[in-house]
Parts: sequence; C-alpha cells; structure tokens
Amino acid sequence: MRFTTAGSVDDGKSTLIGRLLYESKAIFEDQLEAVRKASERSGDGEMNLALLTDGLKSEREQGITIDVAYRYFSTPNRKFIIADTPGHIQYTRNMVTGASTANAALILVDARKGVQEQTRRHAFIASLLQIPHLVVCINKMDLVDYAEEAYHRIRHEFELFAAKLDVRDVHFIPVSALKGDNIVDRSENMPWYQGSTLLYYLENVHIGSDENLIDPRFPVQYVIRPLTDTHHDYRGYAGRVASGTFRKGDEVLLLPSGFTTRISRIDTYDGELEEAVPPMSVTLLLEDDFDLGRGDMIVRENNKPEITQDVEVMVCWFSDRPLQPNGKYILKHTGSEVRCIVKEIRYKLDINTLSRNQNDLHIGMNDIARVLLRTTRPLFTDSYRQNRTTGSLILIDEATNETAGAGMII
Repeated sequence: MRFTTAGSVDDGKSTLIGRLLYESKAIFEDQLEAVRKASERSGDGEMNLALLTDGLKSEREQGITIDVAYRYFSTPNRKFIIADTPGHIQYTRNMVTGASTANAALILVDARKGVQEQTRRHAFIASLLQIPHLVVCINKMDLVDYAEEAYHRIRHEFELFAAKLDVRDVHFIPVSALKGDNIVDRSENMPWYQGSTLLYYLENVHIGSDENLIDPRFPVQYVIRPLTDTHHDYRGYAGRVASGTFRKGDEVLLLPSGFTTRISRIDTYDGELEEAVPPMSVTLLLEDDFDLGRGDMIVRENNKPEITQDVEVMVCWFSDRPLQPNGKYILKHTGSEVRCIVKEIRYKLDINTLSRNQNDLHIGMNDIARVLLRTTRPLFTDSYRQNRTTGSLILIDEATNETAGAGMII
C-alpha cells in the first residue's frame, strides 16, 4: 500500500510518519541514535521524530519538508511505501509527484487551527489525483486537552468542504503524533473515540478494488525476441497490465493496427500464468504474428480506449519556464512518446477557491490549468477518473529535456 501525507505547514506530517515508523519498530538502532543526537544538537526537548524523513540539511535547519521523501516499512499484515510531501504552496508540484501513485492520503489538521487554506488545497489535489481513500488526522490533540468538541468541530468543517470534492472514502482519526496517541496504540486520553488507530486503518483498509479491473489495457513497452536455438520463434510483448484482466485464450484487439488475435501464453520471470491483473509485469504471446511495438496497446474489441490526437488535460506545471501558448513539447503517455502543441489554455484553476480564472492565463510553476493539446500521432487514452495509468501523461521541454508538467486526461 502506498500512502502520502498532506496538509498545512507545521501540522506535523513528518512527525506523524516518524512516530509511525518508531512505534511499528521500523527504524534501525543507528538511525534512531542519529536522530537522538541531531535532536540534542538542535536543542529539542525530546527526540524529534520528524528528522527521520526530513533528510536535507535545509529541511532540518528550517524545520520544514521541501522535497518528497520516500520511506518503506512493513507489518505482519501489509507492506507500505510512504511519500512524505511538503505543505508549502511553492512545492505543489512535489506534492503532486508524491501523491500520483498513492492508495491513500493522510491529511493532517492542527486541532488548534482547524481547516486551513493549505488543507483545502491538498484535499483538492488528492481529489484531482483520484486518491481513493482520505484519512483526516486531527493532530496535536494534546494541545487542546484531548477535547472531543475540537475533534467534532474540525470534522464537521472538513465534511462541508469535502462535499464539493470527488472523494469516495473519508475517515477521521484524532491523534497526537508527538505523544503517540492513536497512532499505533489506542489512546487512553481519548476514551470518547471508539474508532480504529491509524496503523490499524492502514493495515486493514481494502485497496484491492482501487485498481480498474473492468477495462483491459496492456501498453506494450518492449518486444522480446531472444533468437536462441531453444526460443527461435519466440516473440513476446512485455509490459505492465494497466487495467483489466487478461487470460490465456482471450480474443484481443491490437492498436493502432486494428487486427484481432488471441493470447496464446502469459509469461513471467517465475513461469507461465493463466491470467494477468494490474499492476503485474508480464509478457504476452499472441497466436498470430503482427507488427506491434513500443507505444502500441493490446485491448478488447468491445472495450476500446479513445483514439484521439486532441487531448484535454488538467496539467500541474513543474517547470520554472511558464507554459507557452502554441508551444511545442514532447508528450509521454504509457509507452508512447509523441510531439505535441498547446492548442489552447482553457483556464487556470485557483486551488484555494476552486474557481476558474479565464483572464489570467499565465501558467507558471505549481499552477494547475486546463489545457487542450494536439499530438502528432493518435494516443489511446481513457479519462484519468476511469484509469490512472492510461489517463496520465507528462510533458517534456524539448530544449532542456526536463519534465515540464504532469497531466490528467479529462
């Protein structure tokens, strides 16, 4: 399970993750000792667990998160990948990067301050990125004397805002990351809260249905032709199943050629399979020989993606060079790489008010805008809401080769 943290500055995101790692015994002794010494040097009264994820020197000096930090840990029930993302508005692009693959987002709210502007911004971005599960951690409950009314006030405030968002599952937990209340063990200071602890929720939330198992999509990444004596006629199409289920014997459609054939085998490194589901990396062998290469797609005849050269996207701009109207960029979508031109900037989104600004169309770093792109070759796309893999793309600056923006197809 992948999850990310979000929320306003100083709401305790890094401390929460540090506490989760510490309480679940996922830290080595030497790491703990390094954190203890760093905490003493900086004059912290107790061990500063935020230092477990804030590894950059500038992060430790300022006490903030700047870049995305990934941490890995596991419990007997589940393996986890954590993306600790920054809260500042100027690091929106970092938050988008960390959250793009997450199953859940932990949105922290300071119990003293309530729902802030940045809380709303990050909840909206989590909704935009179609993160299936939101966990609202009402943190620093120790600073409001573990008051039940503070929890219910913030919960009501967030629910009013979340009603405007496209969020399927919202869960609320009152916690104290500093003291460890309701992180791994149930808090004795909040007997009025009868729900689960944070770790219990993360271990048991159902994420199997987060994948799209309805629309079969297999973007081809590589053609495997060993040409050895034992595999002389072997021609396999390698890639990762983006969505849907592929079974041996299934009739499939090849894009862009439009030919139909059947799957004769599904190979993996560990041997042959009867079926493949997302996000498995497999090699498909077909009954007939067709010209199929990187960027092509294997789908079902009665369930095809949209084939189009005009792509409308919500783009989060990463580059310090603004988005150029009529500008040319390299577009990467699944295994396909094409050139594109910016036909139109529809509007810029005000993340704080969720309003659309059609007057100011200057799209700079960290801005989110709706843009119409025209590509040199057709793409096989689904909406991002339907499929996070075939519905996402990146734009690359031709001059510098840097990732200029990330887009979600509408």
